[in-house]
Amino acid sequence: MKRGRLLAVILVIMLLTGIFSACSQEKEAAFSTVLHFIDVGKADSILIVSGNAAMLIDAGNNADTDEVIAYIQSQGISKLDYVIGTHPHEDHIGGLDGVIETFSIGKIIMPDIQHDTQTFKDVLTAISAKKLTVTAPVPGTTYPLGDGTFTILAPNGENYDSLNDYSVVVKFQHGENTFLLTGDAGNASENEMLSAGYDLSAKVLKVAHHGSDSATSEAFLAAVKPAYAVISVGADTDGLPADETIARLEAEGIQILRTDEMGTICISSDGKTIKIGS
Repeated sequence: MKRGRLLAVILVIMLLTGIFSACSQEKEAAFSTVLHFIDVGKADSILIVSGNAAMLIDAGNNADTDEVIAYIQSQGISKLDYVIGTHPHEDHIGGLDGVIETFSIGKIIMPDIQHDTQTFKDVLTAISAKKLTVTAPVPGTTYPLGDGTFTILAPNGENYDSLNDYSVVVKFQHGENTFLLTGDAGNASENEMLSAGYDLSAKVLKVAHHGSDSATSEAFLAAVKPAYAVISVGADTDGLPADETIARLEAEGIQILRTDEMGTICISSDGKTIKIGS
């Protein structure tokens, strides 16, 4: 079955089963911005729609490609103004080649690190085929996105022991509402952001690395001070999220939102308040 027909079938099935119901309901005009934390199991894919602009951060595993594409299309989107591949692990960039092939793309942001996997090569091939170029993330750089802006906060180094610490970290701001989206950035990257003195405060934190204990330190949480923490994780995935991470979040009174419990999580913003759906 050709991809276009397969995507149409997937979209119809998902609409009929109500998978899109929480995030495709007619939105109040004031809530012009929605962050969609797409349920792709132990992987990441975040769609931000603000005004007439859209950005995708990561696209799940290879196996999630058609589902991520169908989800984006279900939101009436044909162009992604920005696509960010936070780092070259398959559970973050697996579906990026299909996304790049399917949609009109503005700017692609990826860290300046190579990875010797077919998944990574497929992404580069898709970028080259559309004659696009990759923009390296420069901390402190701010980009417009619809009714909001986003600022790159990491990576701040060049030589990490873990690919996770090359993760592009983004702070998205819509009015008074802020969202810190961390990829898989671990303690090394967190410490660099703290040392750099960035304003890390955010109402919503996307917990790094699916809730692994290798990230979300007490010092980092103290700087972010989130009211909500989103964890993108699947059921029965090697002890994730870690009990230690959950304990740190609970100790700070942070409301935890998990895709393995809620499915796709949508957070709408009117610039002052937020509404949460799943």
